[in-house]
Amino acid sequence: MADAQALEEVVGFTSDLIRIDTTNRGGGDCRERPAAEYAAERLAGAGLEPVLLERTPGRTNVVARIEGTDPSAEALLVHGHLDVVPARAEDWSVHPFSGEVRDGVVWGRGAVDMKNMDAMILAVVRAWARQGLRPRRDVVIAFTADEEASAEDGSGFLADRHAGLFEGCTEGVSESGAYTFHDGAGRQIYPIAAGERGTAWLRLSARGRAGHGSRVNRENAVTRLAAAIARIGAHEWPVRLTPTVRAALTELAALYGIETDLRDVDALVDKLGPAARLVEATLRNSANPTMLEAGYKINVIPGEAVAHVDGRYLPGGEEEFRATLDELTGPDVDWEFQHREVALQSPVDSPSFAAMRAAVEEFAPEGHVVPFCMPGGTDAKQFSRLGITGYGFSPLKLPEGFDYNALFHGVDERVPVEALHFGVRVLDRFLRTA
Repeated sequence: MADAQALEEVVGFTSDLIRIDTTNRGGGDCRERPAAEYAAERLAGAGLEPVLLERTPGRTNVVARIEGTDPSAEALLVHGHLDVVPARAEDWSVHPFSGEVRDGVVWGRGAVDMKNMDAMILAVVRAWARQGLRPRRDVVIAFTADEEASAEDGSGFLADRHAGLFEGCTEGVSESGAYTFHDGAGRQIYPIAAGERGTAWLRLSARGRAGHGSRVNRENAVTRLAAAIARIGAHEWPVRLTPTVRAALTELAALYGIETDLRDVDALVDKLGPAARLVEATLRNSANPTMLEAGYKINVIPGEAVAHVDGRYLPGGEEEFRATLDELTGPDVDWEFQHREVALQSPVDSPSFAAMRAAVEEFAPEGHVVPFCMPGGTDAKQFSRLGITGYGFSPLKLPEGFDYNALFHGVDERVPVEALHFGVRVLDRFLRTA
């Protein structure tokens, strides 16, 4: 069980990991090894035998296994990534890699995404070692590289090249779930992720006739691309309810005493008030233009124009997504996947989901646990190649006014010390009993 030392260690580990700059700028520009060595040393201190694995020098992953008390039970994977997105120090109230602990809050890049969870895992495992405790199931711990880019050096590499380390794992837990969502009316909701939209990062290209900017040009690549981008940006995607989102709407409607009328989902969501944020991004596929590239001089019409689009599709929605993009881009613009990963769907009636719910409710009896689907993606996508069902479960008890989701990749990322303490207690309860 989580003891006083575990509560002290989780704060120190979070702060230490933040101070290790593992900024992932994409294109291979990252070095996770110092953080991986830090985690491995603390796992070894708990009597485990962690292995460090790299596809690319410096892009280090850590994997360790804890033997459970029930040899017949299926193994459970708990994983967290070591890399973080960039942060500009001049934009922050404190230096983003200071790991400063001030007024009961740990500050820095990775405080919620997701060095806090990495620290929780380390604190729990070390508490077990001190007390001679073991989980019921084998627990495989993985700290990964490269989650904030393609995951090719991280979970993708582990799933493709080191599947044997995850033998027996049928389920996994990681980031973005079991945090406090305050609805503004006194209710505390704890969403647990049981699905993810698929990732479809797209490159669009339009070709035309290059020429002088003063001449008539009916084959202008910039015009063709701009028209396609405008159509994509204005497109209204239809509602497509997945089982997870349907369950989320049903439970939220019951919580608010609203009749569950799924014939008009938008009207139902409007009645949920602030809690609508838990479901509104996962009612539909989406495609958001994010980057444009064209030309090299104002009086030269270029022969090519390029755009990038962040697309996301629901479980079962990839075929519709592709067909819609074909229609919206039209005959003069080509598109291709620059990066693609699967959508995930996890059962909300599983024993593991029930165990997560029970662990949260034990330490937050005033809370209301609901399932939800993540609009983005995690390393669970890559681990799904091994048949591992993924859930988002990184428990934090947050005070009202603390906008958890806004801090992901945001400025002044931070996490309250008390939230880390809650997370350690809940994670310990779940991992020991699931």
